[in-house]
Amino acid sequence: MTAPDRVLPAALAYSTENCTIGRAMAILGERWTFVVLREVFNGVRRFDDMARHAGIPRQVLSNRLAMLVEEGILRKEPYRPSGERVRHEYRLTRKGFDLYPVLLAVSRWGDTYLADPEGPPVELEHRGCGARVGLRMSCDAGHDIDELREVATRPGPGVRLLE
Repeated sequence: MTAPDRVLPAALAYSTENCTIGRAMAILGERWTFVVLREVFNGVRRFDDMARHAGIPRQVLSNRLAMLVEEGILRKEPYRPSGERVRHEYRLTRKGFDLYPVLLAVSRWGDTYLADPEGPPVELEHRGCGARVGLRMSCDAGHDIDELREVATRPGPGVRLLE
Protein backbone atom coordinates (compact mmCIF):
# COMPACT_ATOMS: atom_id res chain seq x y z
CA MET A 1 0.00 0.00 0.00
CA THR A 2 1.45 3.40 -0.93
CA ALA A 3 1.09 6.59 1.03
CA PRO A 4 -1.48 9.03 -0.41
CA ASP A 5 -0.06 11.98 -2.32
CA ARG A 6 0.48 14.84 0.02
CA VAL A 7 -0.41 18.38 -1.02
CA LEU A 8 2.47 20.63 -0.03
CA PRO A 9 1.84 24.14 1.24
CA ALA A 10 2.56 26.83 -1.37
CA ALA A 11 4.81 28.56 1.18
CA LEU A 12 7.42 25.85 0.66
CA ALA A 13 8.15 27.38 -2.75
CA TYR A 14 9.19 30.70 -1.22
CA SER A 15 12.50 31.70 0.31
CA THR A 16 12.51 32.74 3.97
CA GLU A 17 15.76 34.71 3.76
CA ASN A 18 13.87 38.03 3.66
CA CYS A 19 11.14 37.02 6.13
CA THR A 20 10.00 40.07 8.06
CA ILE A 21 8.89 37.94 11.03
CA GLY A 22 12.43 36.55 11.31
CA ARG A 23 13.87 40.05 11.04
CA ALA A 24 11.50 41.38 13.69
CA MET A 25 12.32 38.54 16.07
CA ALA A 26 16.05 39.19 15.59
CA ILE A 27 15.34 42.53 17.27
CA LEU A 28 12.49 41.65 19.64
CA GLY A 29 12.99 37.96 20.37
CA GLU A 30 15.20 38.18 23.44
CA ARG A 31 13.21 38.06 26.71
CA TRP A 32 14.50 41.27 28.25
CA THR A 33 13.70 43.34 25.16
CA PHE A 34 9.96 43.10 25.74
CA VAL A 35 10.45 43.73 29.44
CA VAL A 36 12.29 46.98 28.61
CA LEU A 37 9.51 47.95 26.20
CA ARG A 38 6.88 47.16 28.84
CA GLU A 39 8.62 49.51 31.25
CA VAL A 40 8.83 52.35 28.73
CA PHE A 41 5.20 51.88 27.65
CA ASN A 42 4.25 52.06 31.35
CA GLY A 43 6.11 55.37 31.76
CA VAL A 44 9.31 54.06 33.36
CA ARG A 45 11.92 55.88 31.28
CA ARG A 46 15.06 56.19 33.39
CA PHE A 47 17.79 53.55 33.52
CA ASP A 48 17.99 53.19 37.32
CA ASP A 49 14.19 53.03 37.63
CA MET A 50 14.00 50.31 34.97
CA ALA A 51 16.81 48.26 36.50
CA ARG A 52 15.24 48.44 39.95
CA HIS A 53 11.60 47.96 38.96
CA ALA A 54 12.04 45.18 36.38
CA GLY A 55 15.01 43.42 38.00
CA ILE A 56 16.99 43.57 34.79
CA PRO A 57 20.75 43.11 35.23
CA ARG A 58 22.41 46.47 34.54
CA GLN A 59 24.63 45.25 31.70
CA VAL A 60 21.70 43.50 30.01
CA LEU A 61 19.59 46.65 30.36
CA SER A 62 22.37 48.79 28.95
CA ASN A 63 22.73 46.46 25.95
CA ARG A 64 18.97 46.30 25.28
CA LEU A 65 18.54 50.06 25.51
CA ALA A 66 21.48 50.65 23.15
CA MET A 67 20.04 48.17 20.65
CA LEU A 68 16.54 49.67 20.83
CA VAL A 69 18.00 53.15 20.26
CA GLU A 70 20.15 51.87 17.37
CA GLU A 71 17.07 50.23 15.81
CA GLY A 72 15.11 53.50 16.06
CA ILE A 73 12.54 52.08 18.52
CA LEU A 74 13.61 54.32 21.40
CA ARG A 75 15.32 57.71 21.45
CA LYS A 76 17.45 59.19 24.20
CA GLU A 77 16.23 62.40 25.82
CA PRO A 78 18.77 64.21 28.03
CA TYR A 79 17.89 65.46 31.50
CA ARG A 80 20.04 66.80 34.31
CA PRO A 81 19.13 66.37 37.97
CA SER A 82 20.21 69.37 40.02
CA GLY A 83 23.94 69.19 40.76
CA GLU A 84 24.46 65.96 38.79
CA ARG A 85 25.74 64.96 35.37
CA VAL A 86 23.54 64.78 32.30
CA ARG A 87 21.59 61.54 32.07
CA HIS A 88 19.09 60.19 29.58
CA GLU A 89 15.49 59.09 29.57
CA TYR A 90 14.31 56.67 26.93
CA ARG A 91 11.28 57.63 24.87
CA LEU A 92 9.37 55.73 22.23
CA THR A 93 9.71 56.78 18.61
CA ARG A 94 6.89 56.29 16.08
CA LYS A 95 8.48 52.92 15.26
CA GLY A 96 8.36 52.10 18.97
CA PHE A 97 4.73 53.19 19.41
CA ASP A 98 3.83 50.93 16.49
CA LEU A 99 4.85 47.97 18.69
CA TYR A 100 2.02 48.69 21.14
CA PRO A 101 -0.46 46.26 19.49
CA VAL A 102 2.25 43.56 19.61
CA LEU A 103 2.79 44.16 23.32
CA LEU A 104 -0.97 44.14 23.87
CA ALA A 105 -1.34 40.85 21.97
CA VAL A 106 1.42 39.22 24.04
CA SER A 107 -0.13 40.60 27.22
CA ARG A 108 -3.61 39.31 26.36
CA TRP A 109 -2.19 35.87 25.48
CA GLY A 110 -0.36 35.83 28.83
CA ASP A 111 -3.52 36.98 30.65
CA THR A 112 -5.44 34.09 29.09
CA TYR A 113 -2.93 31.30 29.64
CA LEU A 114 -0.40 32.37 32.27
CA ALA A 115 -2.12 34.64 34.81
CA ASP A 116 -2.44 33.73 38.48
CA PRO A 117 -5.86 32.37 39.57
CA GLU A 118 -6.85 35.87 40.74
CA GLY A 119 -6.43 37.19 37.22
CA PRO A 120 -3.97 39.38 35.31
CA PRO A 121 -1.86 41.87 37.27
CA VAL A 122 -2.62 44.75 34.87
CA GLU A 123 -5.49 45.66 32.59
CA LEU A 124 -5.49 48.26 29.86
CA GLU A 125 -8.43 50.61 29.67
CA HIS A 126 -9.63 53.21 27.20
CA ARG A 127 -9.11 56.62 28.81
CA GLY A 128 -12.23 57.92 27.09
CA CYS A 129 -14.73 55.48 28.61
CA GLY A 130 -12.87 53.13 30.97
CA ALA A 131 -13.65 49.97 28.98
CA ARG A 132 -11.02 47.25 28.68
CA VAL A 133 -8.86 47.49 25.55
CA GLY A 134 -8.65 44.52 23.22
CA LEU A 135 -7.43 43.73 19.75
CA ARG A 136 -9.50 43.14 16.63
CA MET A 137 -8.45 41.80 13.29
CA SER A 138 -9.92 43.27 10.14
CA CYS A 139 -9.05 43.32 6.47
CA ASP A 140 -8.25 46.46 4.49
CA ALA A 141 -11.85 46.46 3.20
CA GLY A 142 -13.06 46.91 6.80
CA HIS A 143 -14.45 43.42 7.49
CA ASP A 144 -13.93 42.17 11.04
CA ILE A 145 -12.33 38.73 11.16
CA ASP A 146 -13.88 36.63 13.88
CA GLU A 147 -12.60 33.24 12.76
CA LEU A 148 -8.81 33.04 12.37
CA ARG A 149 -9.19 30.30 9.77
CA GLU A 150 -10.61 33.01 7.48
CA VAL A 151 -7.06 34.40 7.12
CA ALA A 152 -4.76 33.00 4.45
CA THR A 153 -1.25 33.84 3.33
CA ARG A 154 -0.44 34.87 -0.21
CA PRO A 155 2.77 35.96 -1.92
CA GLY A 156 3.61 39.59 -1.32
CA PRO A 157 5.51 41.99 -3.55
CA GLY A 158 8.84 41.02 -1.97
CA VAL A 159 8.44 37.25 -2.33
CA ARG A 160 11.47 35.35 -3.60
CA LEU A 161 11.01 31.92 -5.12
CA LEU A 162 13.37 29.16 -4.07
CA GLU A 163 15.73 28.17 -6.79
